[in-house]
This record gives sequence, C-alpha cells and structure tokens, in this order.
Amino acid sequence: MNTNRPKHLALHLIKLPLPGFVSILHRISGLLLFVSLPLLLWMLQYSLSSIETYTVLRSELAQPLFKLLLLGLLWAFLHHACAGLRYLAIDLHWVRGLAQARNSSKVVLVVSLILTVMLGVKLW
Repeated sequence: MNTNRPKHLALHLIKLPLPGFVSILHRISGLLLFVSLPLLLWMLQYSLSSIETYTVLRSELAQPLFKLLLLGLLWAFLHHACAGLRYLAIDLHWVRGLAQARNSSKVVLVVSLILTVMLGVKLW
C-alpha cells in the first residue's frame, strides 16, 4: 500500500473538464430554481391579488437589485433547460464520444449566455 498518498484532497487545485463544469452549473442552477420557487410563487400571488399589490410589486421589481436577482434566475432557468436538453441527448445516445460531449458543453454555455443577454436586454 502506498503510504505517500495525500491525506486531504485539495479540491481548489483540481481542474475540471468543461463537461464537469457544465454539470456542476446544472446542479447549482437547479438548486437556485428550487430555492427561489417560494419567492416566485409569492410574487405571482402578490401580483394577482389586486391592482394595488401589482403596482407595488412592479415598482419594487424596477429596482436594480431586484433586476439583477431576476436576471440571475433567468440565467439559472435557461442554463438548466439547455443542460437538461444536453443530458437528454446524451441519454438518447445522440452525443457519443468525448469530442461531442465537449462541443455540446460549449454549446450549452454559449446558448444559455446568449439567451440570457437577449432576454435580459428585452426585460431590463
């Protein structure tokens, strides 16, 4: 048995390949969406209660901090959806091999960022 093994794994020194990075972002975006679900449902309920609560919510959402929060949630949704389609393609064996996995990871990152910018500019 090799006794010169490291006792602690230095996670900050490990360089993940791009598909691993996309996988971690997929999990983080799913967690963000799950955690923000009560807030989003509360906002929906608040906006549907009356015209007064709708105008209050609309004025609050016009604040730059809330806009950045919603932009982050928009990215989380778009990245999670694009990565989910990628994993579906992998499960259906449409993506085979390491080169296609890396290329599909690049596509997921680029498409989710482009869609976030396009929708963010429209919604800002």
